[in-house]
Amino acid sequence: MKLIQHDSDISAYLAEDDVIDHRHPLVRETSERLGAGAVDAYTYASAAFAFVRDAIPHSMDTGDPRVTWRASDVLAARTGICYAKSHALTALLRAAGIHAGLCYQRLAGSDGTGLVVHGLIAVRLAGWERWVRQDPRGNVGGIDARFSVGEERLAWVPRPEFNEMDYPVVYALPHAAIVHALRSSRDGAELGRNLPAAL
Repeated sequence: MKLIQHDSDISAYLAEDDVIDHRHPLVRETSERLGAGAVDAYTYASAAFAFVRDAIPHSMDTGDPRVTWRASDVLAARTGICYAKSHALTALLRAAGIHAGLCYQRLAGSDGTGLVVHGLIAVRLAGWERWVRQDPRGNVGGIDARFSVGEERLAWVPRPEFNEMDYPVVYALPHAAIVHALRSSRDGAELGRNLPAAL
């Protein structure tokens, strides 16, 4: 699938805001620690991906009721849903000067009902001609998402027969509907009811 860059200025994909707060001391400290053994941007990006995927559990997998949305809070609390984990990974990449953006899919439950928007990211390393999506959601229940620059290794492939789809846009900022759902939810149960079904 060809991805569409929402903001024509590539520098927008290095920017900081209230959600992607990559200048926060904890984000910087984590970035420096992950970068200590990295020999290049690809190695760093792969390490940051593995860290967010594996060291920050998906809150709905663990039953953690806390709702995190700001990248630094996700790193501090070590929990978050797919959107929050994507915010953390985007911040860690941008902290290292790597262009990163946010992407979304519309997915249904295993039985094909209950559409919900799923969050992931796209990364574009120096010299790359294209964006490549990565999904740091977390590998449980048979999911095998991996950092890849060739064939995508995402958590899910949309099933058109269930009205699932990939949104092709790479956003520099988190989608407003996503931020609203996270910030307006007092706990995981309320967030589950607030998740958008479409963008």
